[in-house]
Amino acid sequence: MTLLAIAVSPLLCTLGLVQVLGIMAAAAARLTEGTRYERGGQWLCLVSLVVVGGLCGWSLQFGPGSSAACAVTLTLMTLIAIIDFR
Repeated sequence: MTLLAIAVSPLLCTLGLVQVLGIMAAAAARLTEGTRYERGGQWLCLVSLVVVGGLCGWSLQFGPGSSAACAVTLTLMTLIAIIDFR
């Protein structure tokens, strides 16, 4: 039985890590709502939205799959930040 080695690009791993951090920043903005850390959470979310938005344009050179994943992450981040659960 042979094991198949799948080579994953470190660049694509970094792309995925930035997306996960963006989702976490959007969640942090929601969790800090109404606390003294609210402004910091909002700034963190804003900066991460800019970074992931720029990453969407930059990842176009890697094909439609990677740019679509960035676009979905950007959409989820926006929804997490603005959705009202009340």
